[in-house]
Amino acid sequence: MAFSLVTWNINSVRLRLKNLKRLAAQLAPDVICLQETKTPDEFFPREAVAKLGYKHMLVHGMKAYNGVAILSRLPFADPLTQSWCEREDCRHAVVTLPGGVELHNLYVPAGGDIPDPEANPKFAHKLRFIDELSTYFAGEKARRKTMILVGDLNVAPLENDVWSHKQLLKVVSHTPVEVEKLTRMQARGGFVDAVRHFVPAEQRLYTWWSYRNQDWAKSDRGRRLDHIWVSPALQPALKATRVHKAARDWQLASDHVPVLLQVG
Repeated sequence: MAFSLVTWNINSVRLRLKNLKRLAAQLAPDVICLQETKTPDEFFPREAVAKLGYKHMLVHGMKAYNGVAILSRLPFADPLTQSWCEREDCRHAVVTLPGGVELHNLYVPAGGDIPDPEANPKFAHKLRFIDELSTYFAGEKARRKTMILVGDLNVAPLENDVWSHKQLLKVVSHTPVEVEKLTRMQARGGFVDAVRHFVPAEQRLYTWWSYRNQDWAKSDRGRRLDHIWVSPALQPALKATRVHKAARDWQLASDHVPVLLQVG
């Protein structure tokens, strides 16, 4: 089955609803996976989203922080949410798309600023979170599940996923321990990096630019924190990918930009 999918850390769906509408108009994906929706479920703008054609929704949010949502023009089955590290913090939503493909939408903890799990509980939480996901996806693979994993994974694993590999080795999101754990998670789940399937590892590629950079495009100090992975069975059906960089210049822009995948 042919379809298109977008993953995007929107950084507040209610604050940036106009940008969601703009995304739907410009890219017209069949499925939109959002992270950092930052709203309790009862305040999610369901009516506005349905008017865009996304009548099927799995919304999993909380006040002010975190939150994930799957918005679909396609009917889906088996909606569920997962919790990790004994926390109900709205970071993982799952549906089954037509054709039996299990779609996972994830928001991995950022991990704070200090890359030391003993000194920084947020970093320790991030590492444990990835470890628990690694075990989980190994089990899903063993059950012969065909999966798509998308989301803000908050790790830029490759050297050219960051603006300076050497300068960011001690910066949270590109430290060796994070890269090792995320790479292990990818391997244990048997996933293919769908974006790097089209864009060689030697080519620089970013999906996030800090709000601290006044001229983000000129400095171009980005990181690739947003990912789309697929089971090998889906690799022959991959058609195209796109990092929608123009969205970083939208009014009230998120610091992340949407990433599109076309399948079929």
